[in-house]
Amino acid sequence: MAEGSNAPLQDRVAIVTGASRGIGRAIALHLASLGAKVVINYTSNSAQADTVSSQINADSLVPRAITVRADISDPSQVKSLFDATESAFDSPVDILVNSAGVLDSKLPTVSNTTIEDFDNTFNVNTRGAFLCCKEAANRIKRGRGGRIICVTSSSVASLKPGYGAYAASKAAVETMVKILAKELKGSGITANCVAPGPVATDMFFSGKTEEMVKMAVEACPLGRLGETEDVAPVVGFLASDAGEWVNGQIIRVNGGYV
Repeated sequence: MAEGSNAPLQDRVAIVTGASRGIGRAIALHLASLGAKVVINYTSNSAQADTVSSQINADSLVPRAITVRADISDPSQVKSLFDATESAFDSPVDILVNSAGVLDSKLPTVSNTTIEDFDNTFNVNTRGAFLCCKEAANRIKRGRGGRIICVTSSSVASLKPGYGAYAASKAAVETMVKILAKELKGSGITANCVAPGPVATDMFFSGKTEEMVKMAVEACPLGRLGETEDVAPVVGFLASDAGEWVNGQIIRVNGGYV
């Protein structure tokens, strides 16, 4: 992992939620490669989270990554996540990347979505993003370099059947983040969303037939699914000084899918 004064995020402290696998994992590894100290947040799979932190710390004399379990839909656990971060690195948080999310693999129509599944989707995707953004807005270091980045979804724009609750939960986050960027006027903190299209992760493949995957590939002008490594560098750019002038925006990273 990169270290040295020329690293774009040298010694900046980043929290990445949902970082034990998928897009969140790739983001955590990429931010670390840019010099950041990273908190790997996870909800249930400690082994996967430990693997990510071990990979980051492998070539470093001083630990540059820790794992912290927290359910982001619980305000007390979100507060504890920030407390643990500040304590571990003896520094305020510089960067929040909220990547934790859930998708109902049954892909039900709106008329067939259960109240329980709807509530679970909004609990994690929308309430969780709200709680993380709220805590970050109050605790991220003021001045230059503060960043709030929420991972949303291009399903907000593609409007595919079966994604009613999921797309709605992400659309709410996109609206909230645009407003948050304006509310943070004068703080030096930017707030943006990165909205991937279909990406080859466990969450994408869950519940999908080969035909459904093929249709997603065919819908992309570049003729493939996205990879997590297609998304992480965009987050890295927004987190860096080079991304400072991008604020209150939704960056759709989907190969032209929408």
